[in-house]
Parts: sequence; structure tokens; C-alpha cells
Amino acid sequence: MFKGQFTYSIDSKGRVSIPAKLRKQVSPEANDTFVMTQGTATCIDVYPHDQWQKFESKLESLNPFKPNEAKFIRLILQFATEDTLDSQSRILIPQNLLQYAKIEKEVLILGALKKIELWNPDVYAEYLKQTPETYEQIAAEVMA
Repeated sequence: MFKGQFTYSIDSKGRVSIPAKLRKQVSPEANDTFVMTQGTATCIDVYPHDQWQKFESKLESLNPFKPNEAKFIRLILQFATEDTLDSQSRILIPQNLLQYAKIEKEVLILGALKKIELWNPDVYAEYLKQTPETYEQIAAEVMA
């Protein structure tokens, strides 16, 4: 399970290193390969390949004749792309995903259980401010 937060730089080619603490959590079945797509917030979701396959199985169970399910399939897959770690433990993030997440030079990397999220640090700070409930209120609601 991925956890923690890290702030890294993204290079001019759009590559970002996956932190060692997160890489240790990637199973050998993933073969150092990740699938990236747009998140449900203004971020990029990064799945190890084996976790992505489980996610795809859930997508396959959706009904493509139900408009919202068909639209979700299209939206989640339209930006999906795969990359393998290079010798410096970096993945190449496509420009369209960087633009979607408004990531330019700095990237906030969050562990989010079975996936990793990539955020523009300012966008993430704004996201946190937009939540009117306190951490305690959210915890009470979600964990009850």
C-alpha cells in the first residue's frame, strides 16, 4: 500500500522519479511498469501495472449501454498511457496529463493506497481548502 507525500521536480521532458519508499511497495508482478490517467480530482493517477489490471477488470464489468458508465469508461481510458521505469527510476508523464493536472516544474507525489497521485502542490493546497469539513468530521463520517 502506498502512503506518504513527497515533493519532487519534473524535468523538461516530463519525467518524474518515483520515490524509493513508494517503489518498495510495487509488487514484482508490475514489472516496473505503470499506467497513468486523469484522476477524479485535478491530478494524475499512477497505477502499478498489476493494480491497473485489477482496475480494468472493474471497468469491464460496467455496462457500456448505460450512458454514465460508458462515459466514465471513455473518460478514464482516453488519457491512459503506460510507461516503464528508466534506469533512474523515472516515468515519462505525457504532456496532456501534465496540462490536465496543471503540473509544471514541481510535483507533489501522494501515496493513495493502491495508486500514486501526482498533484501540482498549489492545486492540492487549494483542494484541501475547498473542503469545508475538518479532518475530524470527515474521519467520523467515513470511518463510522
